[in-house]
Amino acid sequence: MHTSPAISADDFDSSKVISHGVGTSSSRFLGAALAVAALGVHLIMAPAAMAEPAVKPNQKIAFMGDSITQQGAEPDGYVTLVIKGLAAVGVKASSIPAGIGGHKSDQMLERLERDALAGKPDWMTLSCGVNDVWHGANGVPLDQYKKNITQIVERCQSAGVQVMILTATMIGEDEPNENNQKLAAYNDFLRALAKEKMCLLADLNADMQKAVAAAGAGQAGVLLTTDGVHMNPAGNKMMAEGVLKAFGLSAEQLELARKSWQAGAGN
Repeated sequence: MHTSPAISADDFDSSKVISHGVGTSSSRFLGAALAVAALGVHLIMAPAAMAEPAVKPNQKIAFMGDSITQQGAEPDGYVTLVIKGLAAVGVKASSIPAGIGGHKSDQMLERLERDALAGKPDWMTLSCGVNDVWHGANGVPLDQYKKNITQIVERCQSAGVQVMILTATMIGEDEPNENNQKLAAYNDFLRALAKEKMCLLADLNADMQKAVAAAGAGQAGVLLTTDGVHMNPAGNKMMAEGVLKAFGLSAEQLELARKSWQAGAGN
């Protein structure tokens, strides 16, 4: 946007105004100067324009994941809150829930077309990694996980679907435990892949660790989850806020989203 140069008090010659009284030329000069000055004040005080989210009106978002995402499609779950939050800032999008309890990266890859791409989404969020680690010997080793996730992302992009990668949330609200230490390498890979494939990234693991650390030991285990893994209402809000931030919502827009969740609580 083009703006006129600022005019300071030093730009005025008071002697000209005094010597010419309220003559026509000085009046025009003074009027124009005051108009420009007023415009400058307006430009300075005008509120910043709202951010434009990456998701556009009438687009569809598939939410691929495990039981955390399956539960996220419930009325107070993160999937539902993301859709409500977008609507609160004027973006009416729809969801394609694709979370199945217990699923790992190999199973999500197998059902990608059937459960997500067949619905012709514009976007897909990918939440995967907890079960790949948590299931131990029945999980998915890191090298195979990398191949599975890369194929999921590439197949989505080949189909014209934009991808947001969600880092896997904590396995127990206790960052030093063995599962979380193992999970760190999986999340490091997700961050690198998002950068390589130019995907949006919602770093929910980092958000969760920060919230747990800030709460202190007294809240350990029950701050964001019901059992250390599956989200309680606060955890679902944490996840939804992370996704909405990654979609580009500003702080002001996030506050509108939160208000919409409060207004619709229990509905």
